Amino acid sequence: MCSSCTTGLSADYAAGLLGVDRAKISNIETGIRAINPERLRTLACNCGCPDEKYVDALAEMAQPGQRGWWERYRGSLPQGLLDIAELEAAAVRMRAAYSIHIPGLLQTSDHALAVFRVVIPPLPQHEIALRLAHRVERQQVIEGEDATPFIAIVHEAALRMRFGGREVARTQLVQLIERSKQPNITLKVIPFEAGAFPGAGQTVLYAEGPVAQLDTVQVDNTHGPEFLHAEGQLSKYRAHLDWMENIALPPEASRDFIHDIINSL
Repeated sequence: MCSSCTTGLSADYAAGLLGVDRAKISNIETGIRAINPERLRTLACNCGCPDEKYVDALAEMAQPGQRGWWERYRGSLPQGLLDIAELEAAAVRMRAAYSIHIPGLLQTSDHALAVFRVVIPPLPQHEIALRLAHRVERQQVIEGEDATPFIAIVHEAALRMRFGGREVARTQLVQLIERSKQPNITLKVIPFEAGAFPGAGQTVLYAEGPVAQLDTVQVDNTHGPEFLHAEGQLSKYRAHLDWMENIALPPEASRDFIHDIINSL
């Protein structure tokens, strides 16, 4: 719920409204327990939440049977990886910026495998296999008739990294070009000569929800993904991505740029 919907609402009062005990309210707030659409609308109505589109979007998310393919990996992979897959699946549009890595949604299996093999501490082989399978399944959001629009801003440094060696890098760059021709994918390259930009070195994914209140930013750090929701944070990263888009090459010139790197390998 948005803060305007929950202001002044105690856990005891919410429990009474829904006919459950207070512990269940705590579990709903922390995401341990789901809430059904009817109870969600009851809370929204009694809290005076005025935004019908927001409530409708929340109710849609609470529909039963919405468990995604990533649930098969629960207990086998870190929660953060499952959260990323769920975020991507729920997004209506995505913008992302990468300085060192190729976007996960655009990686070849060999490139992803090379990335997973340089983790500290080293991953056991069975977990590498699970992460690779999970990475490949994530890519379904940019495929098919209902493919999600995806704008990927990639720095030249990421294009010149040779994860897996020369041939793996060459195949990865060829796939980038092919993916960039999909109608739902926009790939823009920032060359070294473009100079500085905000947050250099940080990987950022901005996932737009069905309503603005459900927008989410995901950033990477050494301890796993971090998810940001506050409007001040969202505004900062929108400006961050706008800056990077503005200094990046347009799509056709970006493909030509990648071709030149391929020819130099």
